[in-house]
Amino acid sequence: MFDPKAIDDIASKLTAALPSGFNNLKDDMEKNFHLILQTALGKLDLVTREEFEVQKAVLAKTRSKLEALELRVAAIEQQVLNKEEL
Repeated sequence: MFDPKAIDDIASKLTAALPSGFNNLKDDMEKNFHLILQTALGKLDLVTREEFEVQKAVLAKTRSKLEALELRVAAIEQQVLNKEEL
């Protein structure tokens, strides 16, 4: 689900930010950063952009139908009120 290259880039940037005293541990730290990022991001309840766009379209269609139904109900209510006035 996540772009492995993006995770690699973040892990590399984190490793590069380590103080020079950790040079001998950089490879291990980068692997650990990569694993931690992958695990943490995997636990998030995220959706892909495609899934998001599909749900956005469904919501827009549902909203449109709801608005149409609200107009129909208002028209029916008006008809009922008009008949009661007679």
